[in-house]
Amino acid sequence: MRGCGLEGYTLQKNLNAPKMEPSRTAIIWSMTSGPPELVPAFAPLTRLSEEEQLFRVSVREFARREVAPKVRAMDEAAHFDPSLLRQLFDVGLMAIDIPEQYGGQGGSFFNAVIAVEELAMVDPSAAVIVDVQNTLVTNALLRWASEDQRARYLPPLATHLVSAYALSEPGSGSDAFALRTTAAEDGDHYILNGRKMWITNAAEAGLFMLFANANPALGHRGITCFLVDRETPGFQVGRKEDKLGIRASSTCELILDNCRVPRANVVGEVGLGYRIAIETLNEGRIAIGGQMLGVAQAALDHAVSYARQRRQFGQPIGAFQGVQFELAEMAVDVEAARLLVYNAARLRDAGLPFVTEAAMAKYHASQAAERCASRAIEVLGGVGFTREYPVEKLYRDAKIGRIYEGTSNIQKITIAKALLGKLS
Repeated sequence: MRGCGLEGYTLQKNLNAPKMEPSRTAIIWSMTSGPPELVPAFAPLTRLSEEEQLFRVSVREFARREVAPKVRAMDEAAHFDPSLLRQLFDVGLMAIDIPEQYGGQGGSFFNAVIAVEELAMVDPSAAVIVDVQNTLVTNALLRWASEDQRARYLPPLATHLVSAYALSEPGSGSDAFALRTTAAEDGDHYILNGRKMWITNAAEAGLFMLFANANPALGHRGITCFLVDRETPGFQVGRKEDKLGIRASSTCELILDNCRVPRANVVGEVGLGYRIAIETLNEGRIAIGGQMLGVAQAALDHAVSYARQRRQFGQPIGAFQGVQFELAEMAVDVEAARLLVYNAARLRDAGLPFVTEAAMAKYHASQAAERCASRAIEVLGGVGFTREYPVEKLYRDAKIGRIYEGTSNIQKITIAKALLGKLS
C-alpha cells in the first residue's frame, strides 16, 4: 500500500472521529494495492469503505482549501492556474489508478470517480482535468499499451506530464469514427495529417492519445491509436475555444501537418483504435457522471444554505412550501444520480458488464446537474443571477455534461439498444 502526502491536510482516522484542523506536516491517504476493495454486496451502494471515505475527505479538504480560492479568477481568465496544476500532481490526483511500480497511487476506478465528484463540487474545470488524465488516458494505457509504452509514459504521467485524448474532429463528433485524420506508413514511422477539435487539456498537455485512420479503405477498422508527444515535428496545438462553461479547462484544436510518429507509439495494434476508443469512452462516461453529480450536489448545497439564511415576510424562505418542493426535487435528482454513478463504477471495478449502466449514469447525472443548477438560481433569486454567488457558474458548467463524451441522445441510443437487442 502506498501513501500520498497531502501537504497541510489531516485525515479523519475513522468515520466517527472529530474533524481535525489542518497541520503543516505531510499526512497520508492510501488506497488498496491489490484488487479494488468493494463494499459487500449487501451494503448500500453509497456506503464507502474506510479507505474510500478517508480518500473522499482528503480530496474534499484539498478542493475547499486550495481550489476554491482560485475558482473565480480562473473562470474569468479562462486559464487554469499552473501552481494548482502542480498541486494536483503533488497530492497524487493525476495518478490515482497508475500502479505503484510506475509512481502512481495504485487506486481503483471508483477512487477516480470520487475525486472527480469532490473536485466538481468546487470547480468542474479542475474535475475534468483529473478525469481525462485518469479515466481516459492512463486507463487506456493500462489496458492497451505495451510494457515499453507504460515504462516510458506512466512515470511522467504520475509526476508532471498532463495528457489529452484526441478523438473528435470538425466533421466527426457523435459519429466519432467518421474521422478524416490519416496515418500513412513510412518505414518505422507513420505520417499523420489532419485536424482535431474540442480537445480537453490540450493547452497544458505534453502527451496526446490521438486517433487516426491508417487504412481508410477499411473504414472504422483502419482507425489506430497513437501516442503523440507535444514536441513532435508537424504537430501543433491551435486555437483555444472561448467557452460558456468549464472555462478554466482548456479546449483546443490540434493540427497535424506531416506529423512523424514512431511505430513504437502505436497503442495496441494497427486497426484496433476504434475498440480502444469505444471501451475507454464507455468508462469515461461514468466519471463525467461523477462530475455532473458534483455539480448537482453543489447546487443543492448552495440552495439549502441560502434557504436557511434568507428571510422574507418574517421567516426563512425555507419555511415556504414552494421552496421546500424545489429543494426536495433537487435532492431526489442528486440521490438518483449518485446511485447510478456509483453503481456503474462498482460494476466496472468488479469486472462486470457496465456499458448500459454507464450510459444511464451519464445521461441522468447530466440532466440532474442542469436542473439542479437552474433551480438553485431560482431559489437564490436575483443574487443567484449575479456572479457574486457561485450558482450561475454551476449553471454554465452543467451544460457541457449533456454534450461531451457522448451526447444525451447517444446515451439514449445505447440504453435502447440494450433493451431491444438486435432487431430484424
